[in-house]
Amino acid sequence: MSNDPTANVLAGPSQPGADQVRRTPNVSCVFICHDGDGRVLLARRSAGARDEPGAWDCGAGALEYGESFETAAAREVGEEYTTRPLTIETIGVRNVLREEPPSHWVAVIFAVGVDPTEAAIGEPHKFDELGWFSLDSLPSPMHSQLAESIRLFRAWQEV
Repeated sequence: MSNDPTANVLAGPSQPGADQVRRTPNVSCVFICHDGDGRVLLARRSAGARDEPGAWDCGAGALEYGESFETAAAREVGEEYTTRPLTIETIGVRNVLREEPPSHWVAVIFAVGVDPTEAAIGEPHKFDELGWFSLDSLPSPMHSQLAESIRLFRAWQEV
């Protein structure tokens, strides 16, 4: 077995074949960027996205070895939206099991304040459009995981 703690595949004489995925969950930092005035930033997934092309989604990215959750969220906001967070608050944790594509994620959800004038598409191979939306007029189709993240965001706003 590899000494790399981030390896996704087991291989070796006493291990399953190299084509078998390791059965451990990944950790994702999901972020709902907002402007502080009731609007959220969503991105439409492009044809090159890993899943659900054409669906609108909030941002997310995998936690890298040695990172704090907040550092991962800030890094991903910069990568996906070319801006820096003004505020980062943890608003929930979800256990996400998906059949297609098969995956298991522990998702730490954040509300991230950003300056709307600075947000732009940073990963055009994943997203083809950005938009600011009020919670009562969200676009469709929505990514299959977005509704639950929005529910957590609404609950956080009410506190």
